Amino acid sequence: MNYSRLFDCLDHQLAYFPKKDMLAAKENGQWRHYSTQETADMINRFSAGLLELGVSGNDFSSENSDKIAIISSNRPEWVFTDLAVQQIGAILVPVYPTTNPLELEFILNDAAVKYIFVSSQELLHKILDLRPKVPSIKGVYTFDKIEGQMHWSEVSALAGQDSLDKVKQLKKEIPEEHTATIIYTSGTTGTPKGVMLTHKNICSNVKFAKASFPFHDSPDKKVLSFLPLNHIFEKTCTYIYLFSGISIYYAESLETIGENLKEVQPDGFTTVPRLLEKVFEKIMVKGGELTGTKRKLFFWAVDLAEKYDNRISGGLWYNMQLAIANKLIFSKWREALGSNISFIITGGAACQVKLLRIFNAAQIPVYEGYGPTENSPVVCVNRQEEGGTKFGTVGPPLEGVQVKLAEDGEILVSGPCVMKGYYKRPDLTAETVVDGWLLTGDIGVWVDNKFLKITDRKKELFKTSGGKYVAPQPIENKLKESPFVEQVMVVGSERKFVGALIVPSFPVLLEWMREKGIPYTTQEDVIHNPRVLELYRELVESFNNFFNHVEQIKKFELLPREWTVETGEMTPKLSLKRKVVMEKYKDVIERIYV
Repeated sequence: MNYSRLFDCLDHQLAYFPKKDMLAAKENGQWRHYSTQETADMINRFSAGLLELGVSGNDFSSENSDKIAIISSNRPEWVFTDLAVQQIGAILVPVYPTTNPLELEFILNDAAVKYIFVSSQELLHKILDLRPKVPSIKGVYTFDKIEGQMHWSEVSALAGQDSLDKVKQLKKEIPEEHTATIIYTSGTTGTPKGVMLTHKNICSNVKFAKASFPFHDSPDKKVLSFLPLNHIFEKTCTYIYLFSGISIYYAESLETIGENLKEVQPDGFTTVPRLLEKVFEKIMVKGGELTGTKRKLFFWAVDLAEKYDNRISGGLWYNMQLAIANKLIFSKWREALGSNISFIITGGAACQVKLLRIFNAAQIPVYEGYGPTENSPVVCVNRQEEGGTKFGTVGPPLEGVQVKLAEDGEILVSGPCVMKGYYKRPDLTAETVVDGWLLTGDIGVWVDNKFLKITDRKKELFKTSGGKYVAPQPIENKLKESPFVEQVMVVGSERKFVGALIVPSFPVLLEWMREKGIPYTTQEDVIHNPRVLELYRELVESFNNFFNHVEQIKKFELLPREWTVETGEMTPKLSLKRKVVMEKYKDVIERIYV
Protein backbone atom coordinates (compact mmCIF):
# COMPACT_ATOMS: atom_id res chain seq x y z
CA MET A 1 0.00 0.00 0.00
CA ASN A 2 1.27 3.43 -0.90
CA TYR A 3 0.72 6.01 1.83
CA SER A 4 0.86 9.77 1.55
CA ARG A 5 -0.85 11.03 4.74
CA LEU A 6 0.26 10.25 8.28
CA PHE A 7 -3.12 8.87 9.37
CA ASP A 8 -2.84 6.26 6.59
CA CYS A 9 -0.76 4.32 9.15
CA LEU A 10 -4.01 2.95 10.63
CA ASP A 11 -5.29 1.40 7.39
CA HIS A 12 -1.74 0.36 6.47
CA GLN A 13 -1.25 -1.53 9.73
CA LEU A 14 -4.74 -3.07 9.62
CA ALA A 15 -4.07 -4.33 6.09
CA TYR A 16 -0.54 -5.71 6.61
CA PHE A 17 0.15 -6.41 10.29
CA PRO A 18 -2.74 -5.86 12.69
CA LYS A 19 -1.36 -6.15 16.21
CA LYS A 20 -2.54 -6.79 19.74
CA ASP A 21 -0.11 -4.17 21.03
CA MET A 22 0.06 -1.34 18.50
CA LEU A 23 0.51 0.97 21.51
CA ALA A 24 1.01 0.22 25.20
CA ALA A 25 1.32 2.15 28.46
CA LYS A 26 1.18 1.53 32.19
CA GLU A 27 -2.27 2.00 33.72
CA ASN A 28 -2.71 1.32 37.44
CA GLY A 29 0.64 -0.44 37.53
CA GLN A 30 -0.13 -2.84 34.63
CA TRP A 31 0.72 -2.63 30.94
CA ARG A 32 -2.42 -1.78 28.96
CA HIS A 33 -2.24 -2.85 25.31
CA TYR A 34 -4.16 -1.15 22.51
CA SER A 35 -4.67 -3.31 19.41
CA THR A 36 -4.60 -1.83 15.90
CA GLN A 37 -8.34 -2.36 15.49
CA GLU A 38 -9.21 -0.85 18.89
CA THR A 39 -6.92 2.12 18.21
CA ALA A 40 -8.45 2.76 14.77
CA ASP A 41 -12.01 2.58 16.18
CA MET A 42 -11.16 4.93 19.07
CA ILE A 43 -9.50 7.45 16.76
CA ASN A 44 -12.42 7.45 14.30
CA ARG A 45 -14.84 8.15 17.17
CA PHE A 46 -12.50 10.84 18.50
CA SER A 47 -12.40 12.50 15.04
CA ALA A 48 -16.19 12.34 14.82
CA GLY A 49 -16.51 13.91 18.29
CA LEU A 50 -14.23 16.76 17.25
CA LEU A 51 -16.50 17.40 14.25
CA GLU A 52 -19.49 17.55 16.64
CA LEU A 53 -17.58 20.21 18.62
CA GLY A 54 -17.35 22.26 15.43
CA VAL A 55 -13.67 21.57 14.69
CA SER A 56 -13.04 22.00 10.98
CA GLY A 57 -10.37 21.61 8.33
CA ASN A 58 -11.93 24.62 6.53
CA ASP A 59 -11.27 23.34 3.00
CA PHE A 60 -7.79 22.31 4.17
CA SER A 61 -6.37 25.81 4.07
CA SER A 62 -3.39 26.00 6.44
CA GLU A 63 -4.26 29.52 7.52
CA ASN A 64 -7.92 28.75 8.25
CA SER A 65 -7.99 25.15 9.53
CA ASP A 66 -8.75 24.92 13.23
CA LYS A 67 -5.78 24.39 15.54
CA ILE A 68 -5.86 21.88 18.39
CA ALA A 69 -3.12 22.03 21.02
CA ILE A 70 -1.74 19.16 23.07
CA ILE A 71 0.38 19.54 26.20
CA SER A 72 1.17 16.13 27.57
CA SER A 73 3.79 13.59 28.47
CA ASN A 74 4.14 10.61 26.09
CA ARG A 75 1.16 8.24 26.23
CA PRO A 76 -1.22 6.54 23.77
CA GLU A 77 -3.71 9.41 24.07
CA TRP A 78 -1.07 11.69 22.52
CA VAL A 79 -1.10 9.61 19.33
CA PHE A 80 -4.90 9.24 19.46
CA THR A 81 -5.23 13.04 19.50
CA ASP A 82 -2.67 13.56 16.75
CA LEU A 83 -4.35 11.13 14.38
CA ALA A 84 -7.90 12.19 15.27
CA VAL A 85 -7.08 15.83 14.53
CA GLN A 86 -5.34 14.96 11.24
CA GLN A 87 -8.22 12.83 9.94
CA ILE A 88 -10.57 15.82 9.75
CA GLY A 89 -8.04 18.27 8.32
CA ALA A 90 -7.49 20.25 11.51
CA ILE A 91 -3.91 21.01 12.60
CA LEU A 92 -2.16 19.79 15.73
CA VAL A 93 -0.05 22.26 17.71
CA PRO A 94 2.07 20.26 20.17
CA VAL A 95 3.59 22.17 23.09
CA TYR A 96 6.29 21.04 25.51
CA PRO A 97 4.94 20.54 29.05
CA THR A 98 7.92 22.58 30.31
CA THR A 99 7.17 25.63 28.12
CA ASN A 100 7.18 28.77 30.24
CA PRO A 101 3.88 30.71 30.61
CA LEU A 102 4.96 33.66 28.42
CA GLU A 103 5.97 31.42 25.50
CA LEU A 104 2.87 29.29 26.00
CA GLU A 105 0.60 32.33 25.86
CA PHE A 106 2.34 33.51 22.67
CA ILE A 107 1.99 30.09 20.95
CA LEU A 108 -1.69 29.61 21.86
CA ASN A 109 -2.57 33.12 20.64
CA ASP A 110 -0.38 32.98 17.54
CA ALA A 111 -2.04 29.72 16.45
CA ALA A 112 -5.50 30.84 17.69
CA VAL A 113 -5.92 27.43 19.33
CA LYS A 114 -9.55 26.29 19.63
CA TYR A 115 -9.32 23.30 21.98
CA ILE A 116 -6.53 22.03 24.24
CA PHE A 117 -5.82 18.52 25.50
CA VAL A 118 -3.65 18.24 28.61
CA SER A 119 -2.44 15.19 30.50
CA SER A 120 -2.34 16.13 34.17
CA GLN A 121 -3.67 18.32 36.99
CA GLU A 122 -0.46 20.36 36.98
CA LEU A 123 -0.68 21.14 33.25
CA LEU A 124 -4.39 21.84 33.57
CA HIS A 125 -3.68 24.57 36.13
CA LYS A 126 -1.04 26.02 33.80
CA ILE A 127 -3.65 26.35 31.03
CA LEU A 128 -6.49 27.56 33.25
CA ASP A 129 -4.26 30.38 34.54
CA LEU A 130 -3.62 31.48 30.94
CA ARG A 131 -7.08 30.90 29.52
CA PRO A 132 -8.40 34.45 30.12
CA LYS A 133 -5.50 35.74 27.99
CA VAL A 134 -6.27 33.41 25.05
CA PRO A 135 -9.76 34.31 23.72
CA SER A 136 -9.75 31.65 20.96
CA ILE A 137 -9.92 28.71 23.45
CA LYS A 138 -13.36 27.07 23.53
CA GLY A 139 -12.58 24.10 25.75
CA VAL A 140 -9.90 22.24 27.72
CA TYR A 141 -9.92 18.44 28.06
CA THR A 142 -7.73 16.17 30.18
CA PHE A 143 -6.28 12.68 29.68
CA ASP A 144 -6.13 11.94 33.41
CA LYS A 145 -9.54 11.76 35.09
CA ILE A 146 -9.82 14.95 37.15
CA GLU A 147 -12.91 15.76 39.16
CA GLY A 148 -14.94 18.62 37.73
CA GLN A 149 -12.96 18.67 34.48
CA MET A 150 -13.94 17.48 31.00
CA HIS A 151 -12.23 14.17 30.07
CA TRP A 152 -11.09 13.50 26.51
CA SER A 153 -13.43 10.47 26.30
CA GLU A 154 -16.36 12.91 26.44
CA VAL A 155 -15.36 14.11 22.97
CA SER A 156 -15.58 10.56 21.55
CA ALA A 157 -18.95 10.11 23.28
CA LEU A 158 -20.35 12.89 21.07
CA ALA A 159 -19.78 10.79 17.91
CA GLY A 160 -22.89 9.84 15.95
CA GLN A 161 -23.28 7.85 12.73
CA ASP A 162 -23.49 10.99 10.60
CA SER A 163 -20.23 12.37 11.98
CA LEU A 164 -18.53 8.95 11.65
CA ASP A 165 -19.59 8.87 7.97
CA LYS A 166 -18.29 12.42 7.56
CA VAL A 167 -14.87 11.34 8.97
CA LYS A 168 -14.73 8.54 6.37
CA GLN A 169 -15.40 11.04 3.61
CA LEU A 170 -12.95 13.68 4.89
CA LYS A 171 -10.12 11.12 5.11
CA LYS A 172 -10.42 10.53 1.37
CA GLU A 173 -10.30 14.26 0.57
CA ILE A 174 -7.32 15.46 2.64
CA PRO A 175 -4.40 16.16 0.26
CA GLU A 176 -0.80 15.26 1.10
CA GLU A 177 0.13 18.95 0.79
CA HIS A 178 -2.13 19.84 3.71
CA THR A 179 -0.40 20.99 6.91
CA ALA A 180 -0.48 18.18 9.48
CA THR A 181 1.16 20.06 12.33
CA ILE A 182 2.66 23.37 13.36
CA ILE A 183 5.62 22.83 15.66
CA TYR A 184 6.85 25.87 17.53
CA THR A 185 10.59 25.72 18.00
CA SER A 186 11.59 27.34 21.25
CA GLY A 187 15.14 27.41 19.95
CA THR A 188 18.10 28.72 21.89
CA THR A 189 17.17 32.36 21.18
CA GLY A 190 14.26 34.59 20.28
CA THR A 191 10.49 34.26 19.88
CA PRO A 192 9.06 30.79 19.04
CA LYS A 193 8.60 30.13 15.33
CA GLY A 194 5.80 27.90 14.05
CA VAL A 195 7.19 25.36 11.58
CA MET A 196 4.45 24.18 9.21
CA LEU A 197 4.96 20.55 8.20
CA THR A 198 2.67 18.86 5.69
CA HIS A 199 1.71 15.20 5.47
CA LYS A 200 4.01 14.97 2.45
CA ASN A 201 6.93 16.51 4.39
CA ILE A 202 6.77 13.99 7.23
CA CYS A 203 5.64 10.97 5.16
CA SER A 204 8.54 11.43 2.73
CA ASN A 205 10.94 11.61 5.69
CA VAL A 206 9.40 8.41 7.07
CA LYS A 207 9.81 6.62 3.72
CA PHE A 208 13.40 7.83 3.19
CA ALA A 209 14.41 6.89 6.74
CA LYS A 210 12.80 3.45 6.45
CA ALA A 211 14.72 2.77 3.25
CA SER A 212 18.02 4.28 4.39
CA PHE A 213 18.55 3.15 7.98
CA PRO A 214 16.83 0.71 7.14
CA PHE A 215 13.67 -0.10 9.11
CA HIS A 216 12.08 -3.29 7.82
CA ASP A 217 8.46 -4.21 8.44
CA SER A 218 8.82 -5.90 11.83
CA PRO A 219 5.52 -6.81 13.50
CA ASP A 220 7.43 -8.87 16.09
CA LYS A 221 9.51 -5.89 17.32
CA LYS A 222 8.84 -3.18 19.92
CA VAL A 223 10.37 0.09 21.08
CA LEU A 224 10.28 2.15 24.26
CA SER A 225 9.30 5.80 23.75
CA PHE A 226 10.34 8.51 26.20
CA LEU A 227 11.68 11.48 24.19
CA PRO A 228 8.95 14.16 24.11
CA LEU A 229 6.49 13.57 21.26
CA ASN A 230 6.29 17.35 20.93
CA HIS A 231 9.67 17.12 19.25
CA ILE A 232 9.59 16.20 15.54
CA PHE A 233 12.40 13.63 15.98
CA GLU A 234 10.27 11.38 18.23
CA LYS A 235 7.10 12.14 16.28
CA THR A 236 8.61 11.12 12.91
CA CYS A 237 10.12 8.01 14.52
CA THR A 238 6.63 7.18 15.85
CA TYR A 239 5.33 7.10 12.28
CA ILE A 240 8.31 5.03 11.15
CA TYR A 241 7.33 2.49 13.82
CA LEU A 242 3.62 2.60 12.95
CA PHE A 243 4.24 2.13 9.22
CA SER A 244 6.71 -0.69 10.02
CA GLY A 245 4.40 -2.57 12.39
CA ILE A 246 6.71 -1.98 15.36
CA SER A 247 4.86 -1.78 18.71
CA ILE A 248 5.35 1.38 20.80
CA TYR A 249 5.52 1.13 24.59
CA TYR A 250 5.56 4.40 26.54
CA ALA A 251 7.87 4.83 29.51
CA GLU A 252 6.07 6.03 32.63
CA SER A 253 8.59 8.86 33.12
CA LEU A 254 12.27 9.69 32.63
CA GLU A 255 12.89 8.35 36.15
CA THR A 256 11.43 4.90 35.35
CA ILE A 257 13.22 4.32 32.02
CA GLY A 258 15.60 1.76 33.54
CA GLU A 259 12.78 -0.23 35.10
CA ASN A 260 10.62 0.01 31.95
CA LEU A 261 13.49 -1.19 29.73
CA LYS A 262 13.77 -4.36 31.80
CA GLU A 263 9.99 -4.91 31.70
CA VAL A 264 9.45 -4.23 27.98
CA GLN A 265 12.78 -5.64 26.67
CA PRO A 266 12.53 -3.42 23.57
CA ASP A 267 14.48 -3.80 20.33
CA GLY A 268 15.39 -0.13 20.33
CA PHE A 269 14.66 3.45 21.27
CA THR A 270 15.54 7.03 20.33
CA THR A 271 17.37 9.38 22.65
CA VAL A 272 19.45 12.55 22.90
CA PRO A 273 23.16 12.58 23.83
CA ARG A 274 22.46 14.19 27.22
CA LEU A 275 20.48 11.12 28.34
CA LEU A 276 23.18 8.77 27.04
CA GLU A 277 25.72 10.78 29.03
CA LYS A 278 23.57 10.37 32.14
CA VAL A 279 23.33 6.59 31.61
CA PHE A 280 27.10 6.36 31.20
CA GLU A 281 27.72 8.51 34.29
CA LYS A 282 25.55 6.16 36.38
CA ILE A 283 27.43 3.14 35.03
CA MET A 284 30.78 4.74 35.86
CA VAL A 285 29.68 5.71 39.38
CA LYS A 286 28.60 2.10 40.01
CA GLY A 287 31.92 0.89 38.58
CA GLY A 288 33.73 3.24 40.94
CA GLU A 289 31.98 1.58 43.88
CA LEU A 290 33.45 -1.84 43.02
CA THR A 291 36.54 -3.12 44.81
CA GLY A 292 39.42 -5.47 44.12
CA THR A 293 39.42 -7.64 41.00
CA LYS A 294 35.88 -6.61 39.99
CA ARG A 295 36.90 -2.95 39.92
CA LYS A 296 40.05 -3.69 37.89
CA LEU A 297 38.06 -5.75 35.38
CA PHE A 298 35.43 -3.03 35.04
CA PHE A 299 37.91 -0.25 34.22
CA TRP A 300 39.99 -2.59 32.01
CA ALA A 301 36.84 -3.27 29.94
CA VAL A 302 35.95 0.44 29.66
CA ASP A 303 39.52 1.36 28.61
CA LEU A 304 39.40 -1.39 26.00
CA ALA A 305 36.04 -0.13 24.66
CA GLU A 306 37.38 3.43 24.32
CA LYS A 307 39.79 2.14 21.66
CA TYR A 308 37.05 0.45 19.61
CA ASP A 309 36.74 1.36 15.93
CA ASN A 310 33.91 -0.21 13.95
CA ARG A 311 35.74 0.41 10.64
CA ILE A 312 39.20 -0.90 11.53
CA SER A 313 39.79 -4.29 13.16
CA GLY A 314 41.77 -4.11 16.39
CA GLY A 315 43.42 -7.40 15.51
CA LEU A 316 43.09 -10.88 16.96
CA TRP A 317 44.44 -10.07 20.45
CA TYR A 318 42.23 -6.97 20.85
CA ASN A 319 39.14 -8.80 19.56
CA MET A 320 39.74 -11.68 21.98
CA GLN A 321 40.02 -9.26 24.90
CA LEU A 322 36.88 -7.41 23.81
CA ALA A 323 34.96 -10.71 23.60
CA ILE A 324 35.99 -11.45 27.22
CA ALA A 325 34.99 -7.91 28.30
CA ASN A 326 31.61 -8.37 26.62
CA LYS A 327 31.00 -11.65 28.42
CA LEU A 328 32.15 -10.52 31.87
CA ILE A 329 31.23 -6.82 32.02
CA PHE A 330 29.18 -5.48 29.12
CA SER A 331 26.63 -8.33 29.24
CA LYS A 332 25.39 -6.71 32.46
CA TRP A 333 25.01 -3.35 30.69
CA ARG A 334 22.91 -5.06 28.00
CA GLU A 335 20.77 -6.77 30.64
CA ALA A 336 20.06 -3.36 32.21
CA LEU A 337 18.70 -2.22 28.82
CA GLY A 338 16.47 -5.28 28.50
CA SER A 339 18.93 -7.61 26.65
CA ASN A 340 17.30 -7.11 23.20
CA ILE A 341 18.61 -3.74 22.01
CA SER A 342 19.51 -3.81 18.30
CA PHE A 343 19.48 -0.03 17.77
CA ILE A 344 19.59 3.25 19.67
CA ILE A 345 19.27 6.36 17.50
CA THR A 346 20.55 9.61 18.95
CA GLY A 347 20.05 13.12 17.60
CA GLY A 348 19.33 16.70 18.62
CA ALA A 349 22.95 17.50 19.53
CA ALA A 350 26.46 16.15 18.98
CA CYS A 351 27.19 12.83 20.68
CA GLN A 352 30.63 12.30 22.22
CA VAL A 353 32.72 9.97 20.06
CA LYS A 354 33.99 8.34 23.25
CA LEU A 355 30.42 7.26 24.13
CA LEU A 356 29.80 5.95 20.61
CA ARG A 357 32.96 3.83 20.81
CA ILE A 358 32.17 2.45 24.27
CA PHE A 359 28.51 1.59 23.67
CA ASN A 360 29.15 0.03 20.26
CA ALA A 361 32.08 -1.97 21.65
CA ALA A 362 29.68 -3.19 24.35
CA GLN A 363 27.36 -4.49 21.58
CA ILE A 364 24.85 -1.73 22.27
CA PRO A 365 24.55 -0.23 18.77
CA VAL A 366 24.16 3.57 18.90
CA TYR A 367 23.59 5.38 15.60
CA GLU A 368 23.93 9.14 15.43
CA GLY A 369 21.70 11.15 13.09
CA TYR A 370 20.96 14.79 12.34
CA GLY A 371 18.21 17.07 11.13
CA PRO A 372 16.35 20.28 12.01
CA THR A 373 12.59 20.54 12.62
CA GLU A 374 12.38 22.42 9.31
CA ASN A 375 13.31 19.20 7.45
CA SER A 376 10.76 16.95 9.19
CA PRO A 377 13.54 16.35 10.54
CA VAL A 378 16.07 13.71 9.40
CA VAL A 379 18.79 14.81 6.97
CA CYS A 380 21.45 12.19 7.72
CA VAL A 381 21.78 9.06 9.82
CA ASN A 382 24.42 6.41 10.33
CA ARG A 383 23.29 3.06 8.95
CA GLN A 384 22.91 -0.50 10.19
CA GLU A 385 24.44 -1.83 6.95
CA GLU A 386 28.12 -2.79 6.69
CA GLY A 387 30.29 0.33 6.28
CA GLY A 388 27.32 2.65 6.85
CA THR A 389 28.50 4.10 10.16
CA LYS A 390 31.43 6.35 11.00
CA PHE A 391 31.84 7.60 14.57
CA GLY A 392 32.04 11.36 14.92
CA THR A 393 29.79 11.94 11.90
CA VAL A 394 26.00 12.03 11.52
CA GLY A 395 26.19 9.53 8.66
CA PRO A 396 25.32 9.80 4.95
CA PRO A 397 22.29 11.81 3.76
CA LEU A 398 19.01 9.91 3.53
CA GLU A 399 18.13 8.56 0.10
CA GLY A 400 15.86 11.24 -1.41
CA VAL A 401 17.39 14.15 0.54
CA GLN A 402 19.90 16.42 -1.21
CA VAL A 403 22.67 18.00 0.85
CA LYS A 404 25.36 20.49 -0.17
CA LEU A 405 27.72 22.83 1.66
CA ALA A 406 27.79 26.58 1.05
CA GLU A 407 31.11 28.41 0.64
CA ASP A 408 31.22 29.12 4.38
CA GLY A 409 30.45 25.47 5.19
CA GLU A 410 26.75 25.98 6.02
CA ILE A 411 24.71 22.83 5.42
CA LEU A 412 21.97 23.32 2.81
CA VAL A 413 19.17 20.78 2.32
CA SER A 414 16.65 20.26 -0.48
CA GLY A 415 13.85 17.76 -1.11
CA PRO A 416 10.22 16.95 -0.26
CA CYS A 417 10.92 16.97 3.52
CA VAL A 418 11.66 20.72 3.62
CA MET A 419 8.90 22.58 5.53
CA LYS A 420 6.05 24.47 3.95
CA GLY A 421 7.27 27.55 5.84
CA TYR A 422 7.01 29.43 9.13
CA TYR A 423 3.42 30.09 10.19
CA LYS A 424 2.46 33.74 9.55
CA ARG A 425 6.13 34.59 8.88
CA PRO A 426 6.74 34.72 5.10
CA ASP A 427 9.68 37.07 5.81
CA LEU A 428 11.48 34.43 7.91
CA THR A 429 10.55 31.70 5.43
CA ALA A 430 12.15 33.67 2.57
CA GLU A 431 15.37 34.07 4.61
CA THR A 432 15.50 30.36 5.54
CA VAL A 433 14.45 28.62 2.31
CA VAL A 434 16.25 30.09 -0.71
CA ASP A 435 15.66 28.66 -4.20
CA GLY A 436 14.30 25.48 -2.62
CA TRP A 437 17.33 25.02 -0.32
CA LEU A 438 16.88 25.05 3.44
CA LEU A 439 19.63 27.04 5.17
CA THR A 440 20.14 24.99 8.33
CA GLY A 441 22.45 27.37 10.20
CA ASP A 442 24.75 24.42 10.92
CA ILE A 443 28.34 24.22 9.71
CA GLY A 444 29.67 20.91 8.39
CA VAL A 445 32.32 19.08 6.39
CA TRP A 446 32.30 15.89 4.34
CA VAL A 447 34.33 12.94 5.61
CA ASP A 448 35.40 10.32 3.03
CA ASN A 449 33.09 12.12 0.55
CA LYS A 450 30.18 10.25 2.15
CA PHE A 451 29.64 11.09 5.80
CA LEU A 452 28.56 14.49 7.08
CA LYS A 453 30.29 15.88 10.16
CA ILE A 454 28.71 18.81 12.01
CA THR A 455 31.39 21.18 13.27
CA ASP A 456 29.27 23.94 14.82
CA ARG A 457 26.25 26.22 14.72
CA LYS A 458 26.82 29.22 12.45
CA LYS A 459 25.41 31.59 15.11
CA GLU A 460 27.58 30.08 17.84
CA LEU A 461 30.90 30.79 16.12
CA PHE A 462 32.50 33.79 17.77
CA LYS A 463 35.46 36.04 17.14
CA THR A 464 38.01 36.94 19.82
CA SER A 465 39.15 40.55 20.16
CA GLY A 466 42.23 39.46 18.18
CA GLY A 467 39.96 38.70 15.18
CA LYS A 468 40.32 34.89 15.35
CA TYR A 469 37.21 32.70 14.91
CA VAL A 470 36.48 30.03 17.54
CA ALA A 471 33.95 27.18 17.26
CA PRO A 472 32.85 26.36 20.83
CA GLN A 473 31.13 23.01 20.23
CA PRO A 474 34.18 20.82 19.48
CA ILE A 475 35.97 22.24 22.56
CA GLU A 476 32.93 21.61 24.76
CA ASN A 477 32.40 18.08 23.43
CA LYS A 478 36.06 17.21 24.08
CA LEU A 479 35.95 18.50 27.66
CA LYS A 480 32.76 16.54 28.35
CA GLU A 481 34.71 13.35 27.70
CA SER A 482 36.15 13.82 31.19
CA PRO A 483 34.12 12.03 33.90
CA PHE A 484 34.67 15.14 36.07
CA VAL A 485 32.76 17.44 33.66
CA GLU A 486 28.96 17.41 33.66
CA GLN A 487 28.37 20.48 31.45
CA VAL A 488 30.52 23.19 29.91
CA MET A 489 30.06 26.37 27.90
CA VAL A 490 32.94 28.08 26.13
CA VAL A 491 32.93 31.92 26.13
CA GLY A 492 35.17 34.59 24.63
CA SER A 493 33.32 36.63 22.01
CA GLU A 494 35.22 39.91 21.51
CA ARG A 495 37.50 38.99 24.44
CA LYS A 496 41.27 38.55 24.51
CA PHE A 497 41.11 34.80 25.13
CA VAL A 498 38.79 31.81 25.41
CA GLY A 499 37.25 31.04 28.80
CA ALA A 500 34.77 28.45 30.06
CA LEU A 501 31.96 27.92 32.55
CA ILE A 502 32.19 24.36 33.90
CA VAL A 503 29.59 22.43 35.89
CA PRO A 504 31.44 19.58 37.65
CA SER A 505 30.06 16.05 37.75
CA PHE A 506 29.52 16.17 41.50
CA PRO A 507 29.08 12.40 42.12
CA VAL A 508 32.48 11.73 40.49
CA LEU A 509 34.11 14.77 42.12
CA LEU A 510 32.83 13.85 45.61
CA GLU A 511 34.18 10.30 45.23
CA TRP A 512 37.58 11.77 44.28
CA MET A 513 37.46 14.09 47.32
CA ARG A 514 36.61 11.16 49.58
CA GLU A 515 39.59 9.19 48.24
CA LYS A 516 41.88 12.21 48.78
CA GLY A 517 40.56 12.86 52.30
CA ILE A 518 39.22 16.31 51.37
CA PRO A 519 36.24 17.29 53.58
CA TYR A 520 32.92 18.06 51.84
CA THR A 521 30.39 20.61 53.08
CA THR A 522 28.32 22.06 50.22
CA GLN A 523 28.63 22.24 46.43
CA GLU A 524 29.12 26.00 46.74
CA ASP A 525 32.15 25.37 48.97
CA VAL A 526 33.50 22.55 46.79
CA ILE A 527 33.90 24.77 43.71
CA HIS A 528 36.16 27.14 45.67
CA ASN A 529 38.33 24.41 47.24
CA PRO A 530 41.98 25.01 46.16
CA ARG A 531 42.64 21.30 45.51
CA VAL A 532 39.47 20.98 43.44
CA LEU A 533 40.43 24.05 41.41
CA GLU A 534 43.89 22.59 40.85
CA LEU A 535 42.31 19.32 39.64
CA TYR A 536 40.25 21.23 37.05
CA ARG A 537 43.21 23.38 36.00
CA GLU A 538 45.20 20.23 35.23
CA LEU A 539 42.20 18.73 33.43
CA VAL A 540 41.67 21.82 31.25
CA GLU A 541 45.41 21.98 30.46
CA SER A 542 45.41 18.33 29.36
CA PHE A 543 42.49 18.97 26.97
CA ASN A 544 44.04 22.19 25.63
CA ASN A 545 46.63 19.98 23.89
CA PHE A 546 43.92 18.98 21.38
CA PHE A 547 43.39 22.57 20.19
CA ASN A 548 45.41 25.36 18.63
CA HIS A 549 46.60 28.30 20.74
CA VAL A 550 43.64 30.56 19.98
CA GLU A 551 41.10 27.85 20.95
CA GLN A 552 42.73 26.92 24.26
CA ILE A 553 40.86 27.74 27.49
CA LYS A 554 42.98 30.16 29.51
CA LYS A 555 40.66 30.63 32.50
CA PHE A 556 37.48 29.01 33.77
CA GLU A 557 34.90 29.25 36.54
CA LEU A 558 33.21 26.28 38.25
CA LEU A 559 29.46 26.48 38.88
CA PRO A 560 27.64 24.79 41.79
CA ARG A 561 24.47 23.67 39.99
CA GLU A 562 23.55 21.81 36.81
CA TRP A 563 21.80 23.65 33.97
CA THR A 564 18.29 22.29 33.44
CA VAL A 565 15.07 22.87 31.49
CA GLU A 566 13.34 23.85 34.75
CA THR A 567 15.92 26.53 35.61
CA GLY A 568 15.79 27.88 32.05
CA GLU A 569 19.29 27.21 30.68
CA MET A 570 18.31 24.20 28.53
CA THR A 571 15.69 23.82 25.78
CA PRO A 572 13.16 20.98 26.16
CA LYS A 573 15.31 18.87 23.80
CA LEU A 574 18.26 19.50 26.14
CA SER A 575 20.22 21.96 24.01
CA LEU A 576 22.04 24.77 25.76
CA LYS A 577 20.45 28.25 25.67
CA ARG A 578 23.69 30.19 25.37
CA LYS A 579 22.11 33.64 25.60
CA VAL A 580 20.32 32.69 28.82
CA VAL A 581 23.53 31.33 30.36
CA MET A 582 25.47 34.43 29.26
CA GLU A 583 22.90 36.71 30.89
CA LYS A 584 22.42 34.61 34.04
CA TYR A 585 26.13 34.23 34.71
CA LYS A 586 27.40 37.56 33.35
CA ASP A 587 29.06 38.39 36.69
CA VAL A 588 30.82 35.03 36.76
CA ILE A 589 31.98 35.52 33.15
CA GLU A 590 33.32 38.96 34.05
CA ARG A 591 35.45 37.33 36.77
CA ILE A 592 37.13 35.24 34.05
CA TYR A 593 38.27 38.42 32.30
CA VAL A 594 39.28 40.50 35.34
